[in-house]
Amino acid sequence: MVARETNLVNAFETTLAAQLAQGGTSMNLTADPGVDSPAYFVIDPDNDSNREVVLWSTGTNHASATIVRDKDGKHGTAEDASTAPTHAAGTKVRLAVVKQHIEEAHDAIQQGFILEDGDGTEVTINPSVSSGVYTAREVKFVEGAGIDINWTDTDNGTDADPYDLTFTVGGLTTSEIAAGSLVTESETIASNDNDTTLPTSAAVKDYADAGTATLTNKTLGAVTLSGAVTGGDQTISAAVLKDYNETTQVITSQTDLAIDLALGNTGTLTIATNVDDLHFTNVPTSGVSTFTLIVTQDGTGSRTMDIDAVSVNGGGDATAKTAGGAGLTLSTAAGAIDILTFVFVGNTTPYLFSQLAFA
Repeated sequence: MVARETNLVNAFETTLAAQLAQGGTSMNLTADPGVDSPAYFVIDPDNDSNREVVLWSTGTNHASATIVRDKDGKHGTAEDASTAPTHAAGTKVRLAVVKQHIEEAHDAIQQGFILEDGDGTEVTINPSVSSGVYTAREVKFVEGAGIDINWTDTDNGTDADPYDLTFTVGGLTTSEIAAGSLVTESETIASNDNDTTLPTSAAVKDYADAGTATLTNKTLGAVTLSGAVTGGDQTISAAVLKDYNETTQVITSQTDLAIDLALGNTGTLTIATNVDDLHFTNVPTSGVSTFTLIVTQDGTGSRTMDIDAVSVNGGGDATAKTAGGAGLTLSTAAGAIDILTFVFVGNTTPYLFSQLAFA
């Protein structure tokens, strides 16, 4: 049988409007039953020898209903029109409940339904039958790694309040993830640039740390620095500076004056002895750099500074270059202030600009 719903109507009876001959497959009913195909009819129901059950299989016109003959096989082979009897016009036709209705209902129940998993495996869920008794089947959702499955609402089961089966994913550990889907710290994110794997927190941290340690071809927006930044002797171009100062170092007064530009490009000196030599270190080897020295005479005054023994980055002594070769004569008064600016082109002998006797 076929699991289907055939149409029924209570207490319908009519006659054949035309003869239904042996071998014929089109039935002409006198009256409209009020339903369309599919529907079962019994022709000549009160004549045991000529009774025939037929199925109106297709169509909507009762006057030319396409039928399947002899569904019971009462007159030969089931559904074989060639062995079915001839019925004269005017023969009674009744739309009645027949065994086929019940068989189709059972077939519909036993057909069940099909569940298919993610890899295409199908399982038919239908009741078992033993001695005519149906036993329901059960389907169980098995919890897996990190997946918790629970009924969270088992009341009512209507459209407005359906049963709720909740799948909760949580508590998943790295050991429960397939190795090929997980990027560990040792494997590195940089070596796994794809959309199919998940990195561990350690792998993410290493990647982020590496990315922030060296910024290459990056555009910085509004940034507030919270610590010192070392330029590494690199070029900064198209920069606008404001509200800045230069690091000032305090130079110790001594005969051989040591000035390290790595400690700052400005300095102060309270000169308490005559200076015979100037030794500059960490002067950039290219470009132009400067060092500004604010010199204050001590309480004695008349301290001098020779500029004919100036060395740069451990090189030999040379005389600093002054305008017109005029040399340098410091102010002599006690507490007098002079400002000296040394200009270096690369790490060569500096040019010296002096502004004296600030009051």
